[in-house]
Amino acid sequence: MLTLSVEKREKTSASVPVLRRTGFIPAVVYGAHQESTPITIPARAFEKVLREAGEATIVSLAGLGAPLPTLIHEVDLDPLTNQPRHVDFYAVTKGKKVQVAIPLVFIGESPAVKTGANLVKVLHELEVKADPMNLPHEITVDLSTLVAVGNKIHAKDITLPAGIELVVEPEEIIALAQEVVEEKVEVAAADISSIEVEKKGKEEVETVEAPKE
Repeated sequence: MLTLSVEKREKTSASVPVLRRTGFIPAVVYGAHQESTPITIPARAFEKVLREAGEATIVSLAGLGAPLPTLIHEVDLDPLTNQPRHVDFYAVTKGKKVQVAIPLVFIGESPAVKTGANLVKVLHELEVKADPMNLPHEITVDLSTLVAVGNKIHAKDITLPAGIELVVEPEEIIALAQEVVEEKVEVAAADISSIEVEKKGKEEVETVEAPKE
């Protein structure tokens, strides 16, 4: 389990712009059994945790009394710098299931793609429900089952760890091998009549004599 040190943010604390300039990010933690609490987190430490945890791994917040298990629920990014500028943490309760989108990791090679088909990845994460303490960091999808053009991998085909429930429809398509469709390039046929008219016109211009004085 990853740990992130945080501090409770009081009303008298530094303003949000000052926090960001000094290397901190304003955040909030809340949950079914956790009162909404404003906090501050070190920017660099959080970015490291985000890379390692994503939004489907328990992050223990230290600094609010007893360690608090949470999930990174939402990260607000600056549209210009793409840096986190506010974070929502959701405090989880052991034994109470949560719904989370788990990243999909594609492994193996598709025989159909090897012979020229297109690989289409429809989903890149899978909605599941589970005890937060048992959430997988990622779910693997084996592409080697796409043997022929038209083969599909559905959500129901994925082997989930024990205790993990599928939330999306079982028939939801995750990936498929699609036939390559070549676009026909149409060449416009030359308009012979217009060419002949243009040529005739030129000849007539060339044979016109200048008026005699």
